[in-house]
Amino acid sequence: MAAETLRVDAHHHVWDLAVRDEPWIVGEAMAPIRRSFGLDDLAPHAQANGITRTVLVQTLSDTAETRDFLALAQTSELVGAVTGWVDLTAASVADDLAALRDAPGGGYLRAIRHGVQSEEDPAWLCRPDVRRGLAAVGAAGLRYELLTIPVQLPAAVATVAELPEVAFVLDHCSKPGIAAGQREPWTTQIRQLAAHPHVTCKLSGLVTEADWARWDVATLKPYVEEVLDAFGPERVMFGSDWPVCLLATSYSDWVAAAEELTADLTADERVAVFGGTARRFYALT
Repeated sequence: MAAETLRVDAHHHVWDLAVRDEPWIVGEAMAPIRRSFGLDDLAPHAQANGITRTVLVQTLSDTAETRDFLALAQTSELVGAVTGWVDLTAASVADDLAALRDAPGGGYLRAIRHGVQSEEDPAWLCRPDVRRGLAAVGAAGLRYELLTIPVQLPAAVATVAELPEVAFVLDHCSKPGIAAGQREPWTTQIRQLAAHPHVTCKLSGLVTEADWARWDVATLKPYVEEVLDAFGPERVMFGSDWPVCLLATSYSDWVAAAEELTADLTADERVAVFGGTARRFYALT
């Protein structure tokens, strides 16, 4: 397959509750996704929407999950890259990354992520041990995914400024307060983050930051326009956040919404958002 034809879902998950629990899936509202989801469940949705490669992203702070994902990618024609987890604060982080690269399917490891959004300290990313870990990620030739909420954006901005040698991608546009109609200080901080050319942004996870039952394209549009204007389409990539997106919409409806939200872009810019940016960032083939 020619690289320029790749249509990429740059952010999705799988989990098997018979293998390990997902303790974050709690409460009545989360009940629709409290079951196992595998690549066989995703494949028909990807095919129906022309998705030819995906990025499988960690959900747990557990290297065993990452090893399972790498082995899964090795058997899949759909998954082109894996975002895994290591303890960034560990003195052994460089060795831990090397061990994952040496594991079965280790060549699919392209990025690392930690659930910063769950850290109580809004400046967690600024800790010296965390930054040493981030530097090790970059030194290993890997990228780092920023899973933050708006209150943590100042720390993200400061951290990427200190680590220009590390390629970063912001997940879910840092989860703006769409349901409450909040725009600031998120807008200002997104601009500050986008000012650093080694940072990219995922157009993903927005429907679950809006009102799950009442969201529409018009509600999301101001946030998407801000991201596209700040980063430029060449640094924005589409992601489904499946199966989490199912809390608010179907896979196909989110793809359709994303296409409508980017309809004013040029053809080349849409190619970037729906494939080109992710292909370059994750070195997909």
